[in-house]
Amino acid sequence: MKTSSKLFFLLLFTLLSIKSFSQKIVEYYDPVKNDSIRVGTGENDFLPFIQKGYTLMLPENKEIKGVLILLEDSRYDKKNRSSKQMYNQASEKDFAVLSVSTEIPLDFYFYKSSMISTHKLIREVFNKHNLPNENIFFLGASLVGHRSMRYIKFMKEGDFEFQLNIKGIVICNFTLDFTRKWYQHKRDIRINQIDLWEPKFINYLLETYLKGTPKTNPESYHNFSSYSYFDEKNRNVQIYKTYAVRAYIEPAIKYKLTKQLRTLYENNSTDIVGFLAELELLGNKNTELIVLQPEDNTSPKKNTQSTWDAINKYELMDWVLKQTEK
Repeated sequence: MKTSSKLFFLLLFTLLSIKSFSQKIVEYYDPVKNDSIRVGTGENDFLPFIQKGYTLMLPENKEIKGVLILLEDSRYDKKNRSSKQMYNQASEKDFAVLSVSTEIPLDFYFYKSSMISTHKLIREVFNKHNLPNENIFFLGASLVGHRSMRYIKFMKEGDFEFQLNIKGIVICNFTLDFTRKWYQHKRDIRINQIDLWEPKFINYLLETYLKGTPKTNPESYHNFSSYSYFDEKNRNVQIYKTYAVRAYIEPAIKYKLTKQLRTLYENNSTDIVGFLAELELLGNKNTELIVLQPEDNTSPKKNTQSTWDAINKYELMDWVLKQTEK
């Protein structure tokens, strides 16, 4: 009996000791359009449209200190999969988390209309929910991160009345240099060692919307890339020189060599390290590189999403908070 009582009080003490952070979730998505877009040359190379809208996590009964923004698909990223991983950490620090989706499946933000749609949704959310336009951070891996870079560039170059006061960006294992990416996929297709759906899909989109290849239209690829080793001017890097930047990479060199026969050139880490080097040359001293080692990620698959999943989100949120104090 004494043992049972001790276990009961131990359990009660444990439950009372666990911090709980109250959250409010707001969702708004338009009905999905009954149509699709072409993503390849084959007769079945179409993807259906997805729902345009947003999901907002608000820490209840607290004064919001800032907002984390992730530009996620409402379907293909498993709806808010990345942003949900930040809810508890953000709520604890009095931050809101906003996930925004366009209607384009696997949207690369080739279209200005996609970025305008995103901008309108963000403006609507900030106005409707009275979010503070300060301490704004963009985060994400894979296309989520790429969209952030494209959106920031579009907004800074456009004459928009509503502009976010961006404090920092968190980039995680995604492509910055689409010249390199195109060549990576050409090699993937040539050696035929992996599932070729993605290489064919991405190169089709690049060649279609950038009107050629890096050989025939290099300027278009430079303009679309946030950073490119092949762009001597690297003009786009300047757009991000005033932000706090934390970058996560997981080279997974042995995995990629063994499973995919990929070289160091077929690796997003190449882009991200180059990007940070260019920021440093421009005088940005507030950058940080985090390299995930094999023991940091136990997932049997090594890809952009698994890198994001393996990140210590509490430590990341501590970094975000430190930037607000500078």
